[in-house]
Amino acid sequence: MIRLLRYTIGSRRRDKAGWRETRDMARETEIKLKIEDVRAFHRALKRMRARVVGQGTGRVHEENVIFDTPQGGLAKHGQLLRIRTEIPEVRNKTKQPKAKPRVVVTFKRPPAEPSVGEAQSASRGRYKVREEIEAEVANAGALTNIFQGLGMAGWFRYEKYRTTFQLPVSKGWAKGLLIELDETPIGTFVELEGPPEAIDRVAQELGYSKQDYVLKNYLVLYVEECRRKGEQPRHMLFPEKKSPSK
Repeated sequence: MIRLLRYTIGSRRRDKAGWRETRDMARETEIKLKIEDVRAFHRALKRMRARVVGQGTGRVHEENVIFDTPQGGLAKHGQLLRIRTEIPEVRNKTKQPKAKPRVVVTFKRPPAEPSVGEAQSASRGRYKVREEIEAEVANAGALTNIFQGLGMAGWFRYEKYRTTFQLPVSKGWAKGLLIELDETPIGTFVELEGPPEAIDRVAQELGYSKQDYVLKNYLVLYVEECRRKGEQPRHMLFPEKKSPSK
């Protein structure tokens, strides 16, 4: 049995950031930036008075599985179907109970047409724009069985540690903006998700220009990294499930 815990148009995190959607499917507007100096990045966040979203450290381990048909029917249409399992980090594992995993199924697709604001900016290719819908479920295994019964398979797995930040309410221009630090097996990135103008402003305050924007997903970045190293792409996983060093 699958128990639907939560169904949202778009991202639950985006709702918490104060960005409400009125369309049938939310539009996710984001970019990535490659971080070479993590300490300098944290110093910049401190200057901007960014705060962690969530309890404790805010650091969450994510295990993602992408599903598709054997013919790659979803990917051919620019669509993505994913099951993500999130486990919050517990600072003192000997004294605190193990955090309960959160399982989210997400469907993404290219937008049918740009909105008025996006027609002048995001549609020009400066940002990655997708329509998104997600639901929180109780059992990843049962949902996996359903997808497999429909002829799909989980063909690519990737994991990362994500810490989400927001700027203070006093910075009204940053309403709806999420700053998501991703520690991955192929390096450290930050995803900026929200209104295009806020993305540009924060990227500039972090020391980046529009030429630094990365619009590729982690699958593409992983395959490119494997080619650079002369390795065969498999799954983007940390060695022996260990947390990356900070």
